Amino acid sequence: MFYLMIAIFVIGYLCIAFEHPLKINKTAFALLTGVLIWTVFILSGPDILSHANFGAGYQEFLADHPDSEHPFADFLVTHELLHHLGEIAEILFYLMGAMTVVELIDTYGGFNIITENIKTTSKVKLLWILSFITFFFSAILDNLTTAIVMVALLRKLLPDQHDRWFFGGMVILAANAGGASSPIGDVTTIMLWIAGRVTTEYVVLECFLPSLISMIIPLIVVSFVEKGEIDASLRPKDLENEGLPIWQRNLIFFLGVAALVFVPVFKILTHLKPYMGIMLGLSVLWIVTEILSQANKDKDMIHYTIAGALTRIDLPSILFFLGILLAVSGLQSAGHLSLLAAGLDSTFNGNYYLIDTVIGILSSVIDNVPLVAAAMGMYSFPVDHMFWIFLAYCAGTGGSLLIIGSAAGVAVMGMEKIDFIWYLKKITPYALLGYLAGAGCYVLLNNYVFHSAMTAVAG
Repeated sequence: MFYLMIAIFVIGYLCIAFEHPLKINKTAFALLTGVLIWTVFILSGPDILSHANFGAGYQEFLADHPDSEHPFADFLVTHELLHHLGEIAEILFYLMGAMTVVELIDTYGGFNIITENIKTTSKVKLLWILSFITFFFSAILDNLTTAIVMVALLRKLLPDQHDRWFFGGMVILAANAGGASSPIGDVTTIMLWIAGRVTTEYVVLECFLPSLISMIIPLIVVSFVEKGEIDASLRPKDLENEGLPIWQRNLIFFLGVAALVFVPVFKILTHLKPYMGIMLGLSVLWIVTEILSQANKDKDMIHYTIAGALTRIDLPSILFFLGILLAVSGLQSAGHLSLLAAGLDSTFNGNYYLIDTVIGILSSVIDNVPLVAAAMGMYSFPVDHMFWIFLAYCAGTGGSLLIIGSAAGVAVMGMEKIDFIWYLKKITPYALLGYLAGAGCYVLLNNYVFHSAMTAVAG
């Protein structure tokens, strides 16, 4: 049963990867994989439960009650599922809130404020501009929110689907790179930061340059490959919001951006989870749009309210998240990921550079959150140890290697219907080049610059 769970995950992963030739939506495979893994888990006997991450209490219970394994195991598996479902729901509700805010801004034509000021039609120049915007937005907001916002911008700027796919792939690279350079930019850096493994100043100081390098190196290479101009005349026109006053467009844009930016501030001030912050912003926008709809009685305004925006968000993408996260959480609870982390430690004999680098690569296949959680449980290094800082970089940027390796990638994949194999061929080589370049940059800085600086301070 233990290996059956792995087989189900691999087969499900391949079905997702070959969504296009199979002509079946990837969300169906993701949900099926997640449900089957948990089904096998709860139906398994003591052979798999001995590996499970239930803690010492379960082993003590088995020793005292050898005939009661299954009822107690059923209870624990169900409890584990509810625990993971709570964490998954936080991500799904946040995703739903952020997508609704972005959809509302787009409906009011708010993104025109940005697109009207981007005059260039050169693909290379536009790629650099959007990548840097994405990088710094991701550090301030987070990579998931930034990816959603940037897809909305790409739809305004790029009429050709092939161009949008390519730019969307580079947005994923930039969003994950920016997220790794900030303690609030990525789920894994947030985990390390909240757990007291890293501090803000060390993450920014030591991860900023490697993260920037991981984005710039692919951009430089792409600049010699991606040539041509964009036909600005083919850009879509926002006819649906032509009858709205400019001040309403500007109001919703700035309120929407403020709602997104306020999320990390709200988290720092209240210590509540990000989905609470986005729901606060969503509720404020809901009230404002309802008031505006009453003021525009000569126009059908349901389209311009939160209620209308909720009908247009990409629900299959949200369910795809659910399936993927259920599958990975099942492997985590069953003990697969703990064994993987322990195997890495023994294989590389404590070479923390290699361990972190491999964890980053694996995070493109298996969600980086449980991998980082497993590493946090295995090691007890002091705060701001190089292992934690480098892990923040690797787990954050490594997810770019595959399109379903990060929250940003899954969001872009769902919104733009990017094909897994297409991304593997067109974007993964650039992502790998950037990932390794950034990792090399960190190793050099840590061994020479940071080490020399710390020695000088100590002296």
